[in-house]
Amino acid sequence: MTFRKVLHHNLLGLSDFLKRELSDTSPLGLQPIDFIPETPQRLTDEKNDKEIPVVLTASDDRLGGVIAAMNSIYHNTKSNVVFYIITLNDTVDHLRSWVSNTALKNVKFQLLEFDPHVLEGKVRVDSELADSIKPLTFARFYLPSWVPDAEKAIYIDDDVIVQDDILELYNTPLKPGHAAAFSDDCDSTPNKFAVRGAGNQYNYIGYLDYKKETIRKLSMKASTCSFNPGVFVANLTEWKLQNITKQLEKWMMLNVVEELYSRTLAGSITAPPLLIVFYKQHSNIDPMWNVRHLGSSAGKRYSPQFVKAAKLLHWNGHFKPWGRTASYADVWEKWYIPDPTGKFNLIRRHSEIYQEK
Repeated sequence: MTFRKVLHHNLLGLSDFLKRELSDTSPLGLQPIDFIPETPQRLTDEKNDKEIPVVLTASDDRLGGVIAAMNSIYHNTKSNVVFYIITLNDTVDHLRSWVSNTALKNVKFQLLEFDPHVLEGKVRVDSELADSIKPLTFARFYLPSWVPDAEKAIYIDDDVIVQDDILELYNTPLKPGHAAAFSDDCDSTPNKFAVRGAGNQYNYIGYLDYKKETIRKLSMKASTCSFNPGVFVANLTEWKLQNITKQLEKWMMLNVVEELYSRTLAGSITAPPLLIVFYKQHSNIDPMWNVRHLGSSAGKRYSPQFVKAAKLLHWNGHFKPWGRTASYADVWEKWYIPDPTGKFNLIRRHSEIYQEK
């Protein structure tokens, strides 16, 4: 398995950076490509507290989502947030230009390249659904590789905005022995109501095929509440101690051979391995830190007051806020920064072209 470090931006002085890279013994072979060596002194003085790593993935067709997520996090915290953005090689220049030439030019971030070859033998490719396999969705399985020196990290999907200080999410308490904290799909009345409107995606039977002997042998109750893997806090020390990545890869490879995932309900190929590995072995995040289903018809059932009170809004589902049919897209759009290259445009009912003012 190989990953490559693409851009180091505003994180370390030159000498510290080289010392870290030269002493890196990561088995995944992270390699520096280029970096911007120094943070402006003004920002160093303002934000010199402990680093909070936030990991996101960035694909070119969804890049506006990443920008809005970063902007909302950056402007709602005084903490020392560093974004670790995992992407594919063809997106690097576009993302770098978008960040460097807008109001995000002072954020701290690293661009990291994901090598899809690490998924060989671990993902079943259906000829009819080949385009639905998105390699970057599996980047979360390899968290310790992206932030090897961190004790904890936050992972968030690209279709979210944050409306409160992400330090609170980072400080989510994890129970001893737990490598991650997720938001359960039946952890609050509003979420439970919305999930039912979105379909049977709130328990394990929605993701796993209980007709298969391998699944039955796990003795996991089919009615167990599932959790959403689009936002979570990870204890990376515990993750490495338990070899979570290897466990996830094991279930990916077993699925290739035995087809263990449900084909009829939730349809996710990323969630099932996580649900198996973290079965009754995860802590919980505050449900207001993952108010989801805004990307489905269920999102329309939230009141404006509830949406305003949410700490994190998540447009999981088919309808994305940069499209024309998502609920509360106007709330998301407040954090969107138009693409200075003109490559990415919002899709709106009246086909407006958004240009930077």
